[in-house]
Amino acid sequence: MIRRGALLLPLLLAACAGQEARNASSEHDIARVEAYFHTVDLKAAPFSQVWPDGAEGSGALAYHPGYLDMRFTAPHLMTLHAEGRHAVFTDSATGAETRIGLARNPLGLLLDNPVRLGGAVMVTDIRHAPGVLQLSLARTDNPSQGLVTLRFHDSAGRLSLYQLQIVDERRRVTLITLGSG
Repeated sequence: MIRRGALLLPLLLAACAGQEARNASSEHDIARVEAYFHTVDLKAAPFSQVWPDGAEGSGALAYHPGYLDMRFTAPHLMTLHAEGRHAVFTDSATGAETRIGLARNPLGLLLDNPVRLGGAVMVTDIRHAPGVLQLSLARTDNPSQGLVTLRFHDSAGRLSLYQLQIVDERRRVTLITLGSG
């Protein structure tokens, strides 16, 4: 039990930090990211992914609020289709189909329509680097269920999502990079 608590401690600390992180500058950043998600409509965007075990894959994805469709071409044909509160992962190599509830899955944070970064979704951290804006998100009611970190290119006031880091409740990390496939 103590070991499990120690594993969740960084997520809980991030959630607590998020409560203090909101000031005028961060509210502006949050509003910009929400505006991005209100207008984003990715179609056949190339991506690469690194799973928690280090395995790599790539393909093309389609996304708009409430909808995600990932079609992997490597390491072999697979699909992940998510809408609303559910996702279905299909592996053509094995014929396996896995249904995933998104209410407790970090990926579900980005499948509301519209995406709102308040209320049920809490911004736990905001960071800036030259040309980059990074926000981390968790569920307000249970931040230990996972964390999603979004990295945007920030050029001339325009945001472009280029990377998502998803940390699940067991602290396993999945990295998705857009534009490299």
